[in-house]
Amino acid sequence: MKRRFLLIQLLCLLLLADHLFAQKKITLSDIFERGTFRAQSVAGVNWMNDGKFYSAQEGNDIVKYDVTTGQKVATIVSGADLAPAIDFIAYEFSADEKQILFMTSFESIYRRSFKANYYVYDLATKQLKQLSKGGKQSYATFSPDGSKVAFCRDNNLFFVDLQSNKETQITTDGKWNFIINGSADWVYEEEFSFAKAFFWSPDGQKIAFYTFDESKVKEYNMQMWKNGKLYPEDYKFKYPKAGEANSEITISIYDLKSEKSVKVDIGTEKDIYIPRIKWTNDSNVLAVLRMNRLQNKMEILHTDAGTGATKAILTEESPQYLEADFFDDVVYLKDGKHFIYSSEKDGFKHLYLYELTGKLVRQITTGKWEVVNFLGIDEKPKVPVLYYTSTEISPLERHFYSIDIQGKNKKKLSTEKGTNTPNLSRDFKYYMLYHSNAQSPLRITLWETSKNTLIKELKNNSHLLEKYKEYGISTKEFFQFKTPDGTELNGYMLKPSNFDASRKYPVLMFVYGGPGSQQVADNWSAVSWFNLLNQEGYIVACVDNRGTGFRGADFKKVTYANLGKYEVQDQIDAAKYLGSLPYIDKDRIGIYGHSYGGYMSTLCLLLGADVFKAAIAGAPVTNWRYYDTIYTERYLKRPQDNPDGYDQYSPVYHASKLKGAYLIMHGTGDDNVHFQNAVALQEALIRSGKQFQSFYYPDRNHGIGGNNATMHRHQLMTDFILKNL
Repeated sequence: MKRRFLLIQLLCLLLLADHLFAQKKITLSDIFERGTFRAQSVAGVNWMNDGKFYSAQEGNDIVKYDVTTGQKVATIVSGADLAPAIDFIAYEFSADEKQILFMTSFESIYRRSFKANYYVYDLATKQLKQLSKGGKQSYATFSPDGSKVAFCRDNNLFFVDLQSNKETQITTDGKWNFIINGSADWVYEEEFSFAKAFFWSPDGQKIAFYTFDESKVKEYNMQMWKNGKLYPEDYKFKYPKAGEANSEITISIYDLKSEKSVKVDIGTEKDIYIPRIKWTNDSNVLAVLRMNRLQNKMEILHTDAGTGATKAILTEESPQYLEADFFDDVVYLKDGKHFIYSSEKDGFKHLYLYELTGKLVRQITTGKWEVVNFLGIDEKPKVPVLYYTSTEISPLERHFYSIDIQGKNKKKLSTEKGTNTPNLSRDFKYYMLYHSNAQSPLRITLWETSKNTLIKELKNNSHLLEKYKEYGISTKEFFQFKTPDGTELNGYMLKPSNFDASRKYPVLMFVYGGPGSQQVADNWSAVSWFNLLNQEGYIVACVDNRGTGFRGADFKKVTYANLGKYEVQDQIDAAKYLGSLPYIDKDRIGIYGHSYGGYMSTLCLLLGADVFKAAIAGAPVTNWRYYDTIYTERYLKRPQDNPDGYDQYSPVYHASKLKGAYLIMHGTGDDNVHFQNAVALQEALIRSGKQFQSFYYPDRNHGIGGNNATMHRHQLMTDFILKNL
């Protein structure tokens, strides 16, 4: 009897222990709604002119912090206390920090474009006034002296004199789907990454601006169903597909004193791109970046702002393509004689010093690694110092460095393994460092730059370590393998917390794989749908194929003119490698991706039918002829130049090869990768007699989110994986 009683007690203790120490189950609501695993950060930091302070938006307040202590010292202004009271979502100080420009009533248009209402607040007089009552504006921006604000409205460019409150209209010919002044057209916004297309000169007396003539660009038509409407609405916008006509670009410079504009001489060839313009430190000289249609020739033009005459001072060419956003690294020095320029002409992205005439002085950084971000140059020391992040330690890591302009005295300022992202003060005296790695969550610290000494820890998310343990959440395990041709690829795995090497696990591979991208990096991963799959007994794996970034130009550009060829082969080889591991079931390998990743997952299933059992594709490109000019032609040339490059690896031409389970999801309101892509592939699959699963999301854009779509989509994918993998 006593023995039986002891056994019962032991059983009760075991049941109690199981109850106490059982891992909690992750839910989609935890991931997407409740913020159960959300990391704390320091966001919206605006360094002030006195490098000892920075401001940040907290709710409806602008709060001032002392950098040396990290403590809040004042509330600069509260939106609720203004007259009238406002709820603002963003703010900007004038250069002298005497005025604040508030943005309210934000209304998104595309990825970067928007319109809103703006208010100007004078800190001395405590007066708040609406910038304009003529309708919502876009991209309102103070002039350098704070006396004026320029903005766009209804495809035209305006400015307001804040002293007189007089509004001046600079352009008058703006018209929807025909002429755009001061704002980017759709394809420039998406692929050259800017929406505001006007720029104040340093002295505030001129405004340089783009004009896009869209009249020859063909329209794309989307039906918007708008729940509750009796009839759907047609939404038509100009979208240049590969090989078709682009907008014709004009660059103009408006002089506020003469109230006249001059056009910049960008040459007689109209079929070109102007991906960037930038004022030098001289208000009489505007720098213009000109690229040919194929984006393999780039020229920097220096423009006389009075006449519009230009002179090419630097030309770079590539047998594949050039990156327009490298021009963001161009910094004109205060000596008026030099500028910094970045290029991957030696095979890796590095920084160079040039004379203003375009003569090369020296290469500043060098090595078989890449400068990721050029953060700025401190010109106060006798020998100016540059700050940047790079992949010098590993392509998977990011570290913070300084180096002088002579290419000497390089210093590694970050000390912790993983991903280090600095935010430097304007005077370079301080920086905030955002650090994480695969095992350590985001930690934010404040540093003094010259001695590289720690001042204060601002945020520490160590509580997430306990939270991850509580839910049995795995962190990334990195691996490398060689493909049959000897190429070494980087990958990571997320394993179930109760991983047992003697078992055979199904695998879902996650892929993006597009040119210059990176998914495999030594940083902290927020809890995601992948961790939910871990709890269901799946391993999740990710591999960066050839064509991805941060391993040099040759590795990245090998996919030129043949998108899909090497990337897909690498993913197939990765699946075969995973299948060779003793703890992976080679007959239960699936793949998932979105956008370019959806293109990849689809093509992997079609071309790797004997390797992949299932695939999920979100908003995939299925025929590169349907995608836009700038992105597609950069990597494939025009369809008329390279038809095989378009057709050989477009999924619609391989539909008959489908064997496994396939789920395709797309938003009908996707202005980027059009729903047309899903329709074309589904038609090809139907004609081939192939069964598959599809789901469309009414009026949702490329991200397929909003109004419960994110939760719905991930539940759909979960059910598909549990059933088919």
